[in-house]
Amino acid sequence: MTDPKKKLVVYDTTLRDGNQAVGIGFSLNDKLLIAEKLSELGVHYIEGGWPNPTNSLDIDFYKKIPKSLGKTKIAVFGSTRRPHCTCGSDDFFRMLIKSETPVATIFGKTWDLHVKKVIRASLEENCAMIAESVAYLKKYKDEVIYDAEHFFDGFTHNPEYALKTITAAAQAGADCIVLCDTNGGMLPQALTDIFRSVAAKVTIPLGIHTHNDSGCAEANTILAVAAGAVHIQGTINGLGERCGNANLCTIIAGLQLKQGFKILPEAQLKMLSPVSVFVNEIANIAHNIRQPYVGEAAFSHKAGAHADGVIKTNESFEHVRPESVGNTRRFVVSAQAGSSTIMKKLAPIVGNLDKKDPRVKSLLVRIKSLESQGYQFEAADGSFEILAREMLGLFKKPFEVVGFRIIEDQLQSGNIVSEATIKIAEGAQIEHTAAEGDGPVNALDNALRKALVKFYPGLKEVKLEDFKVRVLDGSEGTGAKVRVLIESSDGADLWGTVGVSTNIIQASWIAMIDSIKYKLMKDALQGKKDLTGRRRGPKGRAL
Repeated sequence: MTDPKKKLVVYDTTLRDGNQAVGIGFSLNDKLLIAEKLSELGVHYIEGGWPNPTNSLDIDFYKKIPKSLGKTKIAVFGSTRRPHCTCGSDDFFRMLIKSETPVATIFGKTWDLHVKKVIRASLEENCAMIAESVAYLKKYKDEVIYDAEHFFDGFTHNPEYALKTITAAAQAGADCIVLCDTNGGMLPQALTDIFRSVAAKVTIPLGIHTHNDSGCAEANTILAVAAGAVHIQGTINGLGERCGNANLCTIIAGLQLKQGFKILPEAQLKMLSPVSVFVNEIANIAHNIRQPYVGEAAFSHKAGAHADGVIKTNESFEHVRPESVGNTRRFVVSAQAGSSTIMKKLAPIVGNLDKKDPRVKSLLVRIKSLESQGYQFEAADGSFEILAREMLGLFKKPFEVVGFRIIEDQLQSGNIVSEATIKIAEGAQIEHTAAEGDGPVNALDNALRKALVKFYPGLKEVKLEDFKVRVLDGSEGTGAKVRVLIESSDGADLWGTVGVSTNIIQASWIAMIDSIKYKLMKDALQGKKDLTGRRRGPKGRAL
């Protein structure tokens, strides 16, 4: 029987396992942004990656990330020491110590097939590697989590040896042993039977880590909890190698809303949908609208019997309340969907705004119109705030763009030189200037800053941190719409802006202008009273 009083912890491995998915390549800044968002969500552990001499990205991540983010613990990942060496002489293993994280997670071999044919060690040596590695790490870390790789396949083929490997980890002092379905091929009944068998023999906490190659990752994880697991590993949106990892969005919502587990505070559970969208935007992939709980279509209803039933009583066609996971009920023919979400976004901008205020309705209509054109504001907070303030009468455009031109020249050497000329109107004053850049967008960015910096010196602080382009409808070929997401920083804050067009230069320009406007708005509000009468903090946030 499931005991809802049992404490469950969530261990997120999006930054490592998720980053191993085909088509995903998080930058250092991406990983830091996602880690901050996961901490806000309230996951208990964030695994940042596998630092080793050949992976400078993850080494840099652990240098920059705080050792804890609020109540969230940062975990470093790696393997047991390699065969025929010691923990202290293994360069890869020593990097786990250098990370200085409070938690270390290491994996070791459970399946005798891997021991003999992959790492080419004896069965006895493999157990020694596990025990020595756990014991060595316990000298330096507050917690050591042991991932029993390929556990279920190993147990199926040689249960005695599989148990022997995790016993070695337990006796060496592991704080938790995670049983992994690394190949993702286990079906629910077989996995549950094995997990119960192990839980009856092991006294330390057990965890579960599943992949989705048989389409059962979420079901297997939830059943493992029923069989005794207290530690849940997975990724946001199920990102991961091959068919992906267990989807934490589905698992957290299912366990908390349907089985009564208190995994996240209610307010943070409502962040689940926005975080899901945010991670996909940072990953630069389309959000799965049919994803359970957090997809746009999860609570969408077309006109007809379903819509009529939901209008009369929500539970007739909805298994949970969409608001519980931060999602929104949508009717294809209704203009009311999404108002509560907009109100939440407006709250830190304008305080106690009345939902019936006609400006709110106008903003909602405008947002929905833009979203129908391909805009997405979850990772473009800067564009949303600029739009909202302009429509609420709290911000006026500080300058006008009279026009711009881009010239591309291919030199005899074969190099292409991009030059942008731009004309800006600041009040009655016209500034006309030009700049070169590495490509047309960079040239435009340089010209825009050059034209404006004499009026707004603070723009010298702004740096373009990231630039992402996604084709929204590949069926149109080169005439397809593209969405450009820009991340900018002034050394104190980071903000996202978005532009959409069939012309990639125009989409980039829209996002770029919003980025500059956001910085100017932020500087105008910083340390002063804005039009809502609230004081602003050192980063422009409401106090």
